[in-house]
Amino acid sequence: MKRHRAYVAYAVLPGELALVVCLVAGVRVPVPVLVAAEAAVGLVVGAHLIGFLRRWRRGGSARDAVRATVPEPVLRLAGHELRLLASLGRWVARRPHGVGGEGARAFPYARDQAAMMYGLVFVCVVETVGMAYLLAGLPVVHTVFLVLDVYTVVFVLGLHAASVTRPHVLDGGALRVRQAGHVDVRIPLERIASVRRESLFSHEKADGELNLPVGSRTSLTLELTGPVDVPRLFGAPRPVRLVRLHADDSAALHRALDRAREDSLDQALAQALDPAPEEAVTRARTAPSPVPGPPPSA
Repeated sequence: MKRHRAYVAYAVLPGELALVVCLVAGVRVPVPVLVAAEAAVGLVVGAHLIGFLRRWRRGGSARDAVRATVPEPVLRLAGHELRLLASLGRWVARRPHGVGGEGARAFPYARDQAAMMYGLVFVCVVETVGMAYLLAGLPVVHTVFLVLDVYTVVFVLGLHAASVTRPHVLDGGALRVRQAGHVDVRIPLERIASVRRESLFSHEKADGELNLPVGSRTSLTLELTGPVDVPRLFGAPRPVRLVRLHADDSAALHRALDRAREDSLDQALAQALDPAPEEAVTRARTAPSPVPGPPPSA
């Protein structure tokens, strides 16, 4: 049922978008077409709302009801936008995400892209002002483009804010690799076979590889002993065995990873050599058996 609702939504929403573009452009749309389009949108929204209420009344949580009703790509896109907006608040408050754990160390990576992102924001602001001046005589078009241009500026700032407030994090048992608001994966230390420092500026797409360049550059390469799933933006699975990433201080991250992997190996070796308390067997000494005497005489 969820799949059928998603197919209907994917068919209706593009038509509604095309209708809005026609109205903004001044194209006269027949009234029956408008009524039919709005009725279709209302039916889609109503069907999803009914599905949500049914799931909720069965005793599930609101979050589970939303996940069961709304298509996963829509949820992931909405979650990405919300993470960007939340990152703006964290950036202003200087509260990075995911670094409050005991023993966790953060390794930023956004320094090398700051100049490019600020330049892009400046270009977007100039474009917003220019379009507002050129479209001043068309109130409806002016409003639509102004909203889109302002959101573009906020979106670009959110991307940089997410990169600043969501650094790579190394805790006791895993390396949390992140990039802005769309990549967040935990790699257990025992899955890391080797770590090497290498500066690469070209990254060809290949199966089983994850490239997270900053300013078109990666500075660390992780080879894994087994695949780690890194879902794509819309949720499709993507197993990777090689991860290339960047850090502002790649040497410090390299040293920290080597030290953490050595400590993890030492702990695993100690656990393998020392038996667990429930497995330890204490052998009690028993008295020696008596020596048999001479056989009785006939």
